[in-house]
Amino acid sequence: MKSPFDLYSHYVTERKEVAPDWAECLSYLKTLDKPSVSQLLEKAEAAGEMLVQPRCGVGDQEAMLNLLQQLEQGAHPDILSLTIDAHTRLLRFEAADKALRDNPKHLNGYPLIAHGWQQGRKLNKAVRAPIEVRHGSPDARLLFGAALASGFSSFEGGGIGYNVPYCKDVPFADSLSYWRDIDQFSGDLADQGIIIDREFFGTLTAVLMPPSISIAIALLEAALAIQSGVQCLSLAYCQTGNFTQDIAALRALRKGIARYLPLHTKAYPVFHQFMGAFPADHIDANALIIYGTITARLGGATKIINKTHQEALGVPSVEANIAGISLTKAATSWIIGLLPLDMNAVEEEQYWIEREVAELIEPILGASDMIKAIVLAFADGRLDVPFSASIHARSDILPVRDTKGAIRFQRSGQLPFSEAVLQRNAQLTNEYKPTWGGELFHKIRSDILFFCRDLSLQQSESGR
Repeated sequence: MKSPFDLYSHYVTERKEVAPDWAECLSYLKTLDKPSVSQLLEKAEAAGEMLVQPRCGVGDQEAMLNLLQQLEQGAHPDILSLTIDAHTRLLRFEAADKALRDNPKHLNGYPLIAHGWQQGRKLNKAVRAPIEVRHGSPDARLLFGAALASGFSSFEGGGIGYNVPYCKDVPFADSLSYWRDIDQFSGDLADQGIIIDREFFGTLTAVLMPPSISIAIALLEAALAIQSGVQCLSLAYCQTGNFTQDIAALRALRKGIARYLPLHTKAYPVFHQFMGAFPADHIDANALIIYGTITARLGGATKIINKTHQEALGVPSVEANIAGISLTKAATSWIIGLLPLDMNAVEEEQYWIEREVAELIEPILGASDMIKAIVLAFADGRLDVPFSASIHARSDILPVRDTKGAIRFQRSGQLPFSEAVLQRNAQLTNEYKPTWGGELFHKIRSDILFFCRDLSLQQSESGR
């Protein structure tokens, strides 16, 4: 099997464009005049600080360059993002090319492969902050080659997290194999002194995601990457909206890193501000951003991915993104650490999250062939993700919020939970005994719209 870089170089050659030279790219990566993402993560971890990173990606080259520069000049984010368009994510390169020629504004991200690695370098040189490539591709080998040639030092995704939320019919055996190639090449780069941060998208479908599911899958993908030699890992967790549960989950994630990954592994907890339905009201949206940042700070995240007050309205403006970064940075202050916490409640929640994670992943981590074990676990329902786009995940589990807004299992499907875990979830959801019809539908709908409080909607729902 050719390396991702070789695959990309071959693709560029077929297009009759200037193919990147590996020796030159290697030298370029080693001599970049900016810190790498891995260096920033290590420094922040040692100092007990939290890095801030926005999302951003547009189709046009000049617009993308200007966007990155404006964000850097206006808010000084620690890390910048290059979000890739949907055509490129799903290997529809000809469609991305056509959209780029016809009207780049029709693209929902930056088509790196269509633009090419030389344009990628122009973006990289235009800003001081390192850039991470964020996308959503089940097979990102060509994209990874382009990212390396461009000089980007962080690459998000994995064979589960970038399959389940985005693809209908990509078998896990295939996507996990594609990402193993990426991780093995990342390991080869590490042997040559080039550390690429590999981030895992624990957000998954971002809809009522039970913390143990998110953490379990992030840890499994990280364990696979380590087997391939990856030396810097970021494991992401998405805010659920319950203060105690989210703090406990971040601490459980850090504990899982220490427990399940090899000693001295450089792995960092990452926190996504709320990924669900955002309030349209400007003040409420800003309050949710502050709430998420305080949660991340107290939970011990090393990096946070921020949102904006325009999240409910569509693609945010540059000004809104700058405001979101600035608001997030303000809420990372050490002063937040002075806020009192109910540590008994956090520790109890953390205990149960860790127990659920252990019951999900320990049989798989002990397998001689982890990829095969993961594929079989999804087929049997011993691993599962709610509201999955993929037919290869059963989506036989049903999460709901309890009376305090924490996410619990109303139905756990075939997940291999112990009787104690099942009884606790049953107890915490005991008041919810809806029929499998309209009543349950409105309960789940209400839980999804947890932060979108509309009094008229609530009144109409309660009158049903």
